[in-house]
Amino acid sequence: MQYINNTLEGKHILITGGAGFIGSNLALYLQKYHPKAKVVVFDCFRNEEIFSNGNLKSLGHFKNLLGFNGEVIVGDINNKEDLKRLEENRFDYIFHQAAISDTTISDQEAVLRSNVNAFKDLLQLCLKMDSKMIYASSAGVYGNTPAPNSIGSGEIPENIYGFSKLMMDNLANKYLQDNPCLHIVGLRYFNVYGENEFYKGKTASMILQLGLQALKNKKVRLFKMGEQKRDFVYIEDVIQANIKAMEAKKSGVYNVGSGNARSYNDIVDSLKQNLGEFEVEYFDNPYAFFQTHTQASLTLTKEFLGYEPRFSLEVGIKKYIEQIQEIHLKGW
Repeated sequence: MQYINNTLEGKHILITGGAGFIGSNLALYLQKYHPKAKVVVFDCFRNEEIFSNGNLKSLGHFKNLLGFNGEVIVGDINNKEDLKRLEENRFDYIFHQAAISDTTISDQEAVLRSNVNAFKDLLQLCLKMDSKMIYASSAGVYGNTPAPNSIGSGEIPENIYGFSKLMMDNLANKYLQDNPCLHIVGLRYFNVYGENEFYKGKTASMILQLGLQALKNKKVRLFKMGEQKRDFVYIEDVIQANIKAMEAKKSGVYNVGSGNARSYNDIVDSLKQNLGEFEVEYFDNPYAFFQTHTQASLTLTKEFLGYEPRFSLEVGIKKYIEQIQEIHLKGW
């Protein structure tokens, strides 16, 4: 579905983290619905480096971009020389999706360098090029503050990832105060799921992880008692928010979710409707921090972006189930 009337003909668009989950979906969407735009993907792609928790440092994967016909630039947002390569173009829009997004990382310096320092460099690039910036923030800024979560009503992050995203939001606001003509929109993603997230590995959504467990073992494992509630948002709604942010009525930070909190048990019920019966085993939560209830307040997002979520949890899972089954069969 095309979300804006502008054809974007002749526009130059940069997507950092464009080989990742959301970035690749965005690149393929723009190619399909705005074929006359020039889309450039910037990503460091997967390598063998891992964090101390055993998870990969880079998650971008070439398979997410199969079918993409635009330009690909390999680079690291932390590398000044790599960023200079981007200055060869004059981008009209920058979609900044690159980040360390693993919430279990404890290396504070690495997370803040990648998420905050690099963002400032890209904002400086926007100033030079007069580009419009749409960037990925996160519901992680809210921590365990009461839901529904509203912008400015309470942001108390409980891990370094959430803190880094809050610092990005603060930095964006400072740039807007100093440069009122800039177009900067931050999107606080809630729990995103959908096609092309497989290469996120252990950080992929519970929907994918539980779906694959059910197919492989006819059994899934959940933290007791599966009643934790999250705002699960399907990837196509996240793409809608990004595209509509290109024509935002007002710069600022906005929530992107479904607007409804659903439990892990709701995921199980929906998966059973699509995959048949399987067993559920409950176990103690091993994490010191775990968001127990998130729900996006979408009042501002609807007013200033024209965003309207289209996919309930049940509809999103039904649409996604084909790829989950394909992943299981191919053993990716």
